[in-house]
Amino acid sequence: MDEDIQAAAARLVRRLKEGGHTITVAESCTGGLLASAFTDIAGASNWFNQSWVTYSNDAKMVELKVELETLEKYGAVSANVAIEMAKGALEQADADIAISITGIAGPGNDSSTKKVGTVYVGIASNTWANAESTQIGGNRSENKIGFVHFALLTAISLWDKAMEKAEANRKKLAEIETEKQQARAAFEVERAKREAAAKQSAPWQDESWSAESTDGEDESIGEEVEWNWKS
Repeated sequence: MDEDIQAAAARLVRRLKEGGHTITVAESCTGGLLASAFTDIAGASNWFNQSWVTYSNDAKMVELKVELETLEKYGAVSANVAIEMAKGALEQADADIAISITGIAGPGNDSSTKKVGTVYVGIASNTWANAESTQIGGNRSENKIGFVHFALLTAISLWDKAMEKAEANRKKLAEIETEKQQARAAFEVERAKREAAAKQSAPWQDESWSAESTDGEDESIGEEVEWNWKS
C-alpha cells in the first residue's frame, strides 16, 4: 500500500476513534483500494463495517440508490453522482460518515467529455454532504492511488471543518443558555425588589397586620357600648 495513503488513512481513523464514529465507502474506478487502506489498519472492525464497489451504472442504482436521472443528466463521473453514492452507502451501512469515489482512471475515457485523471469524491454524514473534484496526471495505476489519497485528504478536511462548525454551534448554544439563566436570575432579583418596595409603600399588605394582631380588641367593642332602651 502507498505510504501516503497509509498515513492519510491513519489520520482519518484517529478522528473516527476519538469520537467513536463509524465509516463506510462506495468506490467505482478505484475498485476497493480505499476500503483496503482502511482494513489494513488493526482494529478496523470497530469502526468499519462494510463497503461497496459499484463499477457499473446499474450497480450504482441497485446497490446505492443512485437515480437514473442523475446519471443521465450529469454522468457517472460527477459531483451529483458522488454525493448520491455517499448518501446511499451511508444509509445502507448505518454509518456516521461515508466516502465515495467516481472518476476516470484511464487510459481511455469511454467517450466521456471529462479528461482521464478526473475524479469526484463525495463525503456524507447524517447532517451534511459535499463533493470535491481534482484531476491527476498519470497512468491508470497512478491515478487510482492518487484518487484514494485525494479522497482521504478531502474527508479529513471536510470532517475537520464540520467538527469546527459543530463546536462553534455548541459554544453558541452554551452562551445562549448562560444568557437565559442570567436573565432569569436578574428578573428574580428585580421582582424581589419590587415586592419589597410594594410592602414598604403599603404596610397594610404586610402579613403582620391582621385581625389577630388586635389582641381581641374587636371582641370588646360590643361590650363597651351601653344600650339604652328607655325612652
